[in-house]
Amino acid sequence: MRILISNDDGIYSPGIVALAKVASRFGQVRIVAPDVEQSSMSHAITSSRPIRYKRVTIDNFEAYRVNGTPADCVALGTHHWGHVDLVLSGINLGPNLGNACWHSGTLAAAKQAALLGIRGIAFSTAVSEGKEPDFAPLQAYVAKVLDLLLEQKTMCLVNVNLPEKPKGIRWTRQAVGQYDGKVVPSKDPMGRPIFWFTVKPLDDEVEGTDRWAFTNNWVSVTPLRLDLTAEKDLTRALSLRHTPALSTKREPIRRTRKKRQQRRLGPE
Repeated sequence: MRILISNDDGIYSPGIVALAKVASRFGQVRIVAPDVEQSSMSHAITSSRPIRYKRVTIDNFEAYRVNGTPADCVALGTHHWGHVDLVLSGINLGPNLGNACWHSGTLAAAKQAALLGIRGIAFSTAVSEGKEPDFAPLQAYVAKVLDLLLEQKTMCLVNVNLPEKPKGIRWTRQAVGQYDGKVVPSKDPMGRPIFWFTVKPLDDEVEGTDRWAFTNNWVSVTPLRLDLTAEKDLTRALSLRHTPALSTKREPIRRTRKKRQQRRLGPE
């Protein structure tokens, strides 16, 4: 099995080495990752400039750094390597739960794989302030998750979140609480206004969701899909007796003589 590994924390992140070590038990590994951090880049692709693909050595793994986004890395990695069986992304330094999936660069690498017809799995974990995660106990759970998912042939895109001290694995759905972004105004040293885009705490820990599982120290495994169609809304729309006809013609506006005079002269 050929396994391509990427991330959004950058090619020198310790999380990517931890993931590569586990993946090497399942097949041949190649790392292709951004040369600098690309967190919260979502599924951006680089179309306005050329990008570079340079060989580096990462802990004895064959690796390449790319001056682009996580999606760029997967596109380039599969292009250069040829047939790829599986794309793994992570292990990200910080969880990607709920609506963070919309802007996660980690998940975008796995999504790019799914768009190319390749299975993609994203891994993320908690990070305590001031210290790096201890990947040693997490690697056993990464291996268990891969054992579980490789048997599920129909799952093309999966988001996995690992708490610091897991007590087991749970299948979950995505939490859909309010988006956790907020704008924090500030000033630069010259007194000019600047703004930080950051996160705010969420409390939508509904049982069965990825956020609930993660909070309760379960490894959250969430199958996702590329089709964003709101099926219930579409079904309801298709069941309407009549679909309103759309016209490009504008109805003529009729005004009385008095109203035209008021428009010219202004209000009394």
